[in-house]
Amino acid sequence: MRISFGRVAARFTSLLPGRADLAEIRRDPRRDLLAGLTVAVVALPLALGFGVSSGLGAEAGLATAVIAGALAAIFGGSNLQVSGPTGAMTVVLVPIVAEYGPGGVLTVGLMAGVMLVALAVLKAGKYMRYVPAPVVEGFTLGIACVIGLQQIPNALGVPKPEGDRVLVVTWHALDEFAKNPNWTAAAFALAVAATMLIGARLRPTIPFSILAVIAATIVAQAAGLDAAKPIGDLPSGLPAPSLAFFDPGALGSLLAPAVAVAALAALESLLSASVADGMTVGQKHDPDRELFGQGLANIASPLFGGVPATGAIARTAVNVRTGASSRLASLVHAAVLAVIVFAAAPLVSRIPLAALAGVLLATAIRMVEVGSLRAMAKATRSDALVLVLTAVATLALDLVYAVIIGLVVAGALALRAVAKQARLEEVPLDHGDHSAEEHALLAEHIVAYRIDGPLFFAAAHRFLLELAEVADVRVIILRMSRVTTIDATGALVLKDVVDKLNRRGIVVMTSGIRAGQRQVLDSVGALELLRLEGREYATTPEAIQGARTYVECAGVMPPLPAQKSRPVSEETEETVG
Repeated sequence: MRISFGRVAARFTSLLPGRADLAEIRRDPRRDLLAGLTVAVVALPLALGFGVSSGLGAEAGLATAVIAGALAAIFGGSNLQVSGPTGAMTVVLVPIVAEYGPGGVLTVGLMAGVMLVALAVLKAGKYMRYVPAPVVEGFTLGIACVIGLQQIPNALGVPKPEGDRVLVVTWHALDEFAKNPNWTAAAFALAVAATMLIGARLRPTIPFSILAVIAATIVAQAAGLDAAKPIGDLPSGLPAPSLAFFDPGALGSLLAPAVAVAALAALESLLSASVADGMTVGQKHDPDRELFGQGLANIASPLFGGVPATGAIARTAVNVRTGASSRLASLVHAAVLAVIVFAAAPLVSRIPLAALAGVLLATAIRMVEVGSLRAMAKATRSDALVLVLTAVATLALDLVYAVIIGLVVAGALALRAVAKQARLEEVPLDHGDHSAEEHALLAEHIVAYRIDGPLFFAAAHRFLLELAEVADVRVIILRMSRVTTIDATGALVLKDVVDKLNRRGIVVMTSGIRAGQRQVLDSVGALELLRLEGREYATTPEAIQGARTYVECAGVMPPLPAQKSRPVSEETEETVG
């Protein structure tokens, strides 16, 4: 028990910030301060918008950006990651709010944070690399569609219809708008979205999102437009930490949503950190520390009324592009947002909801990388299928099911492709200087097959069952030196084929079985069968000689003239048969 506790304690210690992090912060603080201020300006409307979209209100988005942003910056595994509320997480939270209410969302965030810390201690961060690119691209495309559709009620200025299925809610919102159109709200949303999209093309370094929101707020207030409904009152500061929302009796029913939130937080945060690494030179995030930092952020955020958080790809990209070099920039971003919460809450409360909807509509459009989607679709049919299925599942079902479906389909298609690489082909034997009659006799009674590639469940039956149908021979030599891998199914099928051939009077000899494959063959009894009467050989030439000896003794062919023996090198073995 002491050893176990010591290991856990040592693992926790390894995940904490060190002196190297402090040295990075001191390297170029001026650039980090400027980058952090820029990211805060970009993050403000996004935090407000995602808070509103989640169903907990704009104040929840701001609390998340401040608390989770600061803790993830300190304890996370990336120097450049910016964390906070995101559109992908909002997609998951909407049905949780509808079913369990705000208290359920906060409890789920707390549980998800504990799970993320556990994943970090278990060193699970490295498994992110096994998520296929088409799944990630389809996932991102589906999220972008869901985020965009979620903004339709606020963009059209209609009350949000009941329900948690985004397609159904969108349809009802459009129907309500058709009956009673609110052109003012629609104009605000379209103007803000257009300003962001066009401005980003012309001047990428200028934060057009905050400029467009400020302009929309001024116009709405100056003109007294009642149709441009504002956010509403915001508290002047963060609430005191509290566990009043926590209900231990609801943990069982909230476990599945918490797993979904933890999985999404891990996936999106590690993906965002990888994107940050790719945009810089010399930066490399620690995936386990990143999970640890996100876990602490999600444990603390609900205590202050915040929603679950993740690493934010868009804000992280802005951070990198504006010259950030350390986690100080992310800390500055959180500090600036905290100042806004305490000092400018009355002004922020006047922002029209339609303007925030426009910000998120533009964000959803900018999430779609057309070039990446086109390249993925052109790569292979399998990649295109996985991408489309993941995107459709994200839109029609939910994000966790979408990722699971994408992974399962991608895995099945990958197995199919690997299975196709396995080949069984008949290869010629080296007959030396034998006569034509002896050649014919050997060709009639001895056949050699070479197995190339993996011998596992997806490929074994396809060609080994064909082998069982071989006729008019007395000896079959299986050359197995090129078998890359073998599993229990492949070993069982091999054993079954050898047994069937033996019952038909056909002897099976093998050569070149690798040491690493013997355990699998031995576990199912295949190796014992292959060793019967010394029919397993180290090299192909030895197996050929053994086959000739067997055929001679069986009286099928006359004895061959004696030949001088010669050593067989590894290169010779590859050319024989």
